[in-house]
Amino acid sequence: MSIEIRPCGPEDADALALVAAATFLETYAGVIDGRDILFQCGKVHTPQAYAKHLADPTRRLFLAEQAPGGAPVGFILLSKPDLPVETGPDDVELTRIYLLHRHHGGGLGKRLMQTAVAAAREAGAKRLLLGVYSENEKALAFYARNGFERVGTRIFHVGDNGYDDYILAKDLT
Repeated sequence: MSIEIRPCGPEDADALALVAAATFLETYAGVIDGRDILFQCGKVHTPQAYAKHLADPTRRLFLAEQAPGGAPVGFILLSKPDLPVETGPDDVELTRIYLLHRHHGGGLGKRLMQTAVAAAREAGAKRLLLGVYSENEKALAFYARNGFERVGTRIFHVGDNGYDDYILAKDLT
């Protein structure tokens, strides 16, 4: 089995939406309210939403595909920061790093993070930021191993509820 990570094009909206919804459900089923999961997947993780991301020149997306066959298994989305911490022109937000659970622990998450860091540096970024659910211990440990530190908090709204997120940052200099 091999996995390729490549930049996304407009034709990838369906694949991104599929991975996003599947990953969101895998990660949060039994953790957050089921209605909130359905709302998030039906509103935020749709092909139309990803088509808008792909059409936005300020965003960069990369898709991880499993060979043979090109099945989508993960992706990253980089954007201008939209976080409740002080940011500057040299900051980039890792808005999403999603990977199907069956691919956790094999190094693909690390490869996706390396792709995000390289793309952020290529864009001139000095700092990479992200938001993560404060109770997602597995993700918090992954980000700590990759050099991220807590710089703030926010309430992240999913459906009718707000969830505590940590804002993390990694110095890229």
